[in-house]
Amino acid sequence: MELVIRKIGNSTGLTLPSALLRDLGLSVGQVMSLDKTDDGALVLRAKSTRKKYTANELNALCDFNAPMPEDLVAWDSVKPVGNETL
Repeated sequence: MELVIRKIGNSTGLTLPSALLRDLGLSVGQVMSLDKTDDGALVLRAKSTRKKYTANELNALCDFNAPMPEDLVAWDSVKPVGNETL
């Protein structure tokens, strides 16, 4: 497949055929990363998108009956110092 670098407004870009986007599972607005290999080849990859969780989803993963970790228990027993005492 050949692509032509074109002037698009004040920018320059490549136009990807919709069939290719569909085959690759890509969509308009998707963030991509572009790398150059040592031999000059370009590698275009879709950046993985991380799911954004709601507080309810995160809380559903918690075991509220689990014992408190030792480091947090120790932190709770530390005496205040400096401006913490105000």
